[in-house]
Amino acid sequence: MKRSPSSLLLALAFLAGSVLGGCATTPAQAPDSARVRVDWTDPQRFADVRENPAPSPARKNPEEWLQPLARWLQYRADQVLPAGDQLKVTFTDIKRAGAYEPWRGPQWMDVRIVKDIYPPRIDLRFILTDASGKTLDQGERKLTDLAFLSRGTINNDDPLRYEKRMLDDWLRKEFATKSMR
Repeated sequence: MKRSPSSLLLALAFLAGSVLGGCATTPAQAPDSARVRVDWTDPQRFADVRENPAPSPARKNPEEWLQPLARWLQYRADQVLPAGDQLKVTFTDIKRAGAYEPWRGPQWMDVRIVKDIYPPRIDLRFILTDASGKTLDQGERKLTDLAFLSRGTINNDDPLRYEKRMLDDWLRKEFATKSMR
């Protein structure tokens, strides 16, 4: 089978893009940061799990969305913190944007409806230390973004986009010393 030069060129461009794209570090692929540790308390007690009436995977296994959220926070905090500083964050409660509306019928039991009346909320504890282990800052924060639907997001396909943006906002306000990329 004879191929045209343009189809060969297109195939090479696709191959190069695939190879180079695989080399880029994304938050989902970011290695564990030794400087940033993220964990959580009992996720079965989180508002997002408690308030979900359906036996959905998100309720049965909240780690499916907690782990990507924790990796995102590690990745972004690593970019913001000054060299040598270390951050430990513990999620104590999370209510993701949107809610389940079971009154819509059984076919809607596992569908998250995103409206401005269901804003995201993240409660957390943190400890910031320097390289010697001295505590620089610590506290508890209750993050909420009441205008979450009024602001643009980079990735409209990410189911955690509102929570990630809220964490980015917190990092910038709390620890901003270098700009977030």
